[in-house]
Amino acid sequence: MNLKLKNFIIVLLGSMIQAFGIRNIHAVAEITEGGALGLELLLNHWFNISPAISGLVITALCYFIGWKTFGKNFLVLSFFSAGGYSVFYAIFERFQPVFPAIAGMPLVAAVAGAVFIGVGAGLCVRAGGATSGDDALAMSLSSRLNIDIRWIYLTSDLVVLALSLTYIPPLKIFYSLITVFLSGKIISLVAGRKINPEFKK
Repeated sequence: MNLKLKNFIIVLLGSMIQAFGIRNIHAVAEITEGGALGLELLLNHWFNISPAISGLVITALCYFIGWKTFGKNFLVLSFFSAGGYSVFYAIFERFQPVFPAIAGMPLVAAVAGAVFIGVGAGLCVRAGGATSGDDALAMSLSSRLNIDIRWIYLTSDLVVLALSLTYIPPLKIFYSLITVFLSGKIISLVAGRKINPEFKK
């Protein structure tokens, strides 16, 4: 395995930034998600399938695709990335939100949340890991299809958010779209257009 200490440090830093943004901005402003999380909520609403079950299946499938594309290094870094996210979120959850007033500023929350998610996820992707199934799938498709990773994120999020209009008010979807567009662009800038071949081991 060709892994360096800096890769582990970067994925943990990215996980911390992402967890901070989700906990202190998106959760407070109740901005919904696209991608895997949005799909889990959609399946729960219409088919009464628990996110505990659908989330496990979706995430496992995405990580399997990532493993087939990038190999063991990807799985190891993703383990630290996802684990780091859970630990940091649990820590941040013990404290009151840092920006409670942002609940009444959905546009600001959408932009600020996009920055935290974009930078956090971008760092993890750049180092070769994935905090979620969304990232694993986006990395794999970007590598296999030679498409900028932001378009992979954007397409998957738009599909899920469009379907979510069947039960979520359009205004909330609007703010989510802002986050989706901005975070995808930021992830692409931070991670780079192509995944570093160093991690395809």
